Amino acid sequence: MRQVVRDRHRYLTETPIPTLIWQLSAPAIISMLVTGIYNSADTYFVGRISTQATAAVGLVFTVMAIIQALGFFCGHGSGNLLSRLLGAGETEKANEIAATGFALALLIGLAVAGAGNRYATELADFLGATDSAREDTIAYMRIILLGAPFMTGQFVINNQLRFQGSAFYAMLGLMCGAVINIGLDPLLMFVCGLGIRGAAIATVSGQMVSFAALLVGSSRGQNIRLHLKNVRLTGENLAQIVNGGMPSLMRQGMAAVSTLLLNRFAKLYGGDAAIAGMSIVSRILMLQVSALIGFGQGYQPVCSYNYGAGLYARVKEGYRFCVRYGTVMLTVSGAVCLLAARPIVGWFRDDPEVVAVGTAALRWQAAVLPLLAASILTNMMLQASGKGLKASITSSARNGIFFIPLILILPRCFGLAGVEMTQAWADVLTFILCVPIARAELRAMDGGTENETGRVAL
Repeated sequence: MRQVVRDRHRYLTETPIPTLIWQLSAPAIISMLVTGIYNSADTYFVGRISTQATAAVGLVFTVMAIIQALGFFCGHGSGNLLSRLLGAGETEKANEIAATGFALALLIGLAVAGAGNRYATELADFLGATDSAREDTIAYMRIILLGAPFMTGQFVINNQLRFQGSAFYAMLGLMCGAVINIGLDPLLMFVCGLGIRGAAIATVSGQMVSFAALLVGSSRGQNIRLHLKNVRLTGENLAQIVNGGMPSLMRQGMAAVSTLLLNRFAKLYGGDAAIAGMSIVSRILMLQVSALIGFGQGYQPVCSYNYGAGLYARVKEGYRFCVRYGTVMLTVSGAVCLLAARPIVGWFRDDPEVVAVGTAALRWQAAVLPLLAASILTNMMLQASGKGLKASITSSARNGIFFIPLILILPRCFGLAGVEMTQAWADVLTFILCVPIARAELRAMDGGTENETGRVAL
């Protein structure tokens, strides 16, 4: 075990930053792109059915965002901490945190599955389902909710693997589920005639396969093994998981709230077509940003481990490296979407009303897309270095602090156009908030005590 710790420590603290981040981020980028593709698969295939079915998938995305938020809460909360513990040489405590975070995620997932199915009809109305889309919304949501424990569980294992530097195992686990989902979608929906229920079954099946594959991956190589005997749901452990995971909960939770409000105002100003159009744009944006998030996920274990080891210069170098390349990636991606917005949206659904709404919204988003690199990576840096309060503020800004007031104001001033532009303006304000926070944090590291050796006590 000591040799394993030495090897991991040497790899994360001595490998040149650009090489290390590319090695860790390449599997994460692939994972996120594949995840983005299979998250968009339901929207694409359901788009072959009807505008109402497309709207239903968009409405249920709020529920999926909540489940993801809870999974990331436990996964980032335990993953960030166990990486810092490993950096400090506290292997036994890291084992305890890993098992506790996983157990907590399963319990939360079971609670969500039970409560969600009990109140599915009321939940569909709350989400903003129209009379024409209500039946599809309930049918799709009931099945999706059954997969909640597998979804929360897989997010925990995936993040814990990444924070241990095992991004390859994390990638394989997600890709297994993605392949199953994409393969089953057309088979269940059209060959078996299950329609939107087939799309939901394909999604849950993919999540179950990912969960199983990631669980197997966690028992391979130098990774921490998840054992029931290590579960300690103590106040101290839960408090530490909350500190590390709250930014993710705020970020993903606010994404759920923003999606809910977006759907409600889209329904008010444009009905099913507007809901479907905004849903398509959300999936396109998720796919665009997925590569950046994968890049940031490669940086996070570098940040948390080296921060725990006291090697602040490596933390800062990695942050600047990721922001620079992330901005370039999003600039190219944004330019493509700005120029080809109409055919991109039309590929998902050929309804002229849906395409009109989606095209306008996508162009607004594409224009400010490069700003997301600094915003998202600042949040990931703060979270990985244990700055829970600052990370929570920056994570809730884009979809909460700025988005909520804007979605309440802009549609009343500009109608449907206000709905289409809200997220773009929220992104601009988030960038303005994050830049000075990042500069202050980097200056604070300049004043810290650098550990020149970065050695673990063995």
